[in-house]
Amino acid sequence: MTTPSGVTRLLLVCHASTSATVRAAFPGDEPLDERGLRRAEGMARDLGPGPAACPAELRCVQTAAALGLRAEHDPLLADCDYGRWSGMTLGEVEAAEPEALASWLGDPGAAPHGGEPVTALLARVSGWLAARAPGRAVAITHPAVIRAAVVHALDAPARSFWRVDVAPLARVTLTGRGGRWRLGYLP
Repeated sequence: MTTPSGVTRLLLVCHASTSATVRAAFPGDEPLDERGLRRAEGMARDLGPGPAACPAELRCVQTAAALGLRAEHDPLLADCDYGRWSGMTLGEVEAAEPEALASWLGDPGAAPHGGEPVTALLARVSGWLAARAPGRAVAITHPAVIRAAVVHALDAPARSFWRVDVAPLARVTLTGRGGRWRLGYLP
């Protein structure tokens, strides 16, 4: 199937599960867990060989390899920087820093963890989307990056970021032309 002239068609694939996703923890740079690796390998026939934009984090590189894709590193697809919360579960952060967590969840511009605010992530992902050339492309990335892309595609306010859930190996399509995007989900 060909893409009409001037149209960009992106397939965004979330990395497979890790120990952090299973624990509902803010990620570090952990590898895929066995279940995630097996599930990604089982999806390889659906995506076929070829290149995929991919950040340098191990979980994305391993997912691309398991899917039979050649990772082409793109730092703009890196996960949100969770600062000192990396490795902690949401429950641990809530117990240790309830006001900071409430601030972060309520204000997309807040970064009480010392990392990247959601607004900066949204700007980074919006810039990445704006730079996409017409044609088809695949990107293996993180739940937060896919959330940001969905918020951008829908032209939704930044506070909508927390209303989008992205599971391991979820696939989302964005079709765009002239800076406008249409969102689709694969069955």
